[in-house]
Amino acid sequence: MSSVGGRLLRPSNDHHYYDLLATFIRQTRPHTRTRIHDEHQQRRHFHDYFVTHLPSSSLHPDSKSMTGLAHKFPRDKSTPHTPDGKHAPAAHPSISRDTTVVRIPLKGAKHHYGASVSRGSRPYNEDSHQAGVIEIPAFSKKAPKSHTLNKNTGEGTSAEGASGDPQVFYFGVFDGHGGAECSDFLRESLHEYVQNAAQSFHLRSSLQSGDKKDEDSIPTVGGLNGDVDQQKEGKQALKAVEISEDKPTSDGKDKVKEGGGKPYPGDPPLIQVADREEIQNLEKELIRGWKDLVGGYFRRFKPAYFSIYNDYQKQGEQSGPMKESGQDSDTGAAIEEVMTYAFLKADYDFVAAQAAKHSESRDHTRAERPLNDGDILGEPSRLAAHIGGPNRFKGGSTCSIAMVSTPTPTPFWNPASPSSMLVAHVGDTRILLCSTANGTAIPLTTNHHPSSPIESNRLRRYAASFVTDSFGEERILGLANTRAFGDIASKRLGVSAEPEIKRVELGPAEYSFMVLVSDGVSGTLDDQEVVDLVKEARTPEQAARDVVNFATEVSTEGDNATCLVVRMGGWERRQEGGHGSLGTKESRDFKRQQASDPRSRRQ
Repeated sequence: MSSVGGRLLRPSNDHHYYDLLATFIRQTRPHTRTRIHDEHQQRRHFHDYFVTHLPSSSLHPDSKSMTGLAHKFPRDKSTPHTPDGKHAPAAHPSISRDTTVVRIPLKGAKHHYGASVSRGSRPYNEDSHQAGVIEIPAFSKKAPKSHTLNKNTGEGTSAEGASGDPQVFYFGVFDGHGGAECSDFLRESLHEYVQNAAQSFHLRSSLQSGDKKDEDSIPTVGGLNGDVDQQKEGKQALKAVEISEDKPTSDGKDKVKEGGGKPYPGDPPLIQVADREEIQNLEKELIRGWKDLVGGYFRRFKPAYFSIYNDYQKQGEQSGPMKESGQDSDTGAAIEEVMTYAFLKADYDFVAAQAAKHSESRDHTRAERPLNDGDILGEPSRLAAHIGGPNRFKGGSTCSIAMVSTPTPTPFWNPASPSSMLVAHVGDTRILLCSTANGTAIPLTTNHHPSSPIESNRLRRYAASFVTDSFGEERILGLANTRAFGDIASKRLGVSAEPEIKRVELGPAEYSFMVLVSDGVSGTLDDQEVVDLVKEARTPEQAARDVVNFATEVSTEGDNATCLVVRMGGWERRQEGGHGSLGTKESRDFKRQQASDPRSRRQ
């Protein structure tokens, strides 16, 4: 290879040139891979499994004891082992089921979680869902001192996350429209935006304080006998639930009116230690980006949980570490603010990526570009990352997220374990809880449609864009949802991804299960009918399949249907509250009969 005028000239022999180029790629690629590998090692990411100790059983009873590593043999039997002895030495007491930590895939744990999807009569499926454990600080309230137990005394058999906090579970359902690009993007990336937002806010755990002694004493449910005490406390919590067969009233305490339509109002936020200055800078930058990119509605956009516009902290409750540090509520942040920022940031990146692309019909240079235009140099098997695909995507997606945090390492499905749930919702997907006491369906979300009083008031400046279709449903520029990810053509009119957020404090065995469904299910079945179908199933996995199969069978539209069922503390008593699953049996039988009638309008 020669040089003329400071320029490198290609050698005359092409064979040597390509050998040199391949050598250069091999020498530079390992450094990049090592750097990426180190970043992955330094930071834990979302994973679809949960960590736990092996539980005790009749074949493997709990072996925890206060004697530590000492054996229980009589003194005359405690002699050193000799190689010529007739009996093998006793196993080391530390090698037991109690100290063995295992990873259990959440999506395969059919007794705790179930998911089912059907495309109905549509040619393709636009729904997506996600479930796993997310690496963010705990946001639950501290357990009472009566549950606090030193780790050295052999407490319960549950495991903690990598940060020392109890594991935070993440469940989500996404319903795309106009294609599956946006819903797939949310399934693969939304949890990363939540993790990055919590890290950028420097959000501290609601359970751990700066004192190392306090960090090493996270409470747990259970006593000195581990699983035995957990099972006893769980049975006591289940028995303590007062079962009622009366219909719930419509006051705020019961959270439900007849028909199961009134949503849960939500509990006040829990303020945690965070970097207020950094939060304000990030929020201002994001709002400025929306104004420059979209304009219109976003020129006067003020999210409810952005502290630069609202002092929501005064309505919240301080966490334990914040009270101990003596900080004011205005200096902290709640997980609600983290979720709002994560949703808006994810939507901003998606919309900006689509705006930067060429429309498929207007891309006149597509025929001139090579077929391997999206390949990565040196790795032809991988394609360059495109948010929403290589072409501009004009559709969008709804989203409903539920995160559950516990004050102890004991998981939330234990009947004796209290927990805190945070629901973030955009669109018309739904999240339901089933009350153990009366068996009623408690909706945690509301449909963001133009007919909603809250949404019509929010978009009253753009009321001229509301139209009514031939079926009597109001729409905004042809869209059924006033809040959604994507939908770049309607962003200026206020179709934002600002989530509706609710915090729910879950008592021990207060709820039997949680259900997340897309509009392919909620548009066909009432909330109570969905809950009653779940009650009749033996496992959450079977329940999800039954709900989707029934919704597909009786549906008149054949929309995509997705259902997620999550076990809660009162699962074993799900059939006892109210009228069990018989309350809606007649209506379900009528819908099935109508669907099977060949003379019905469905045919």
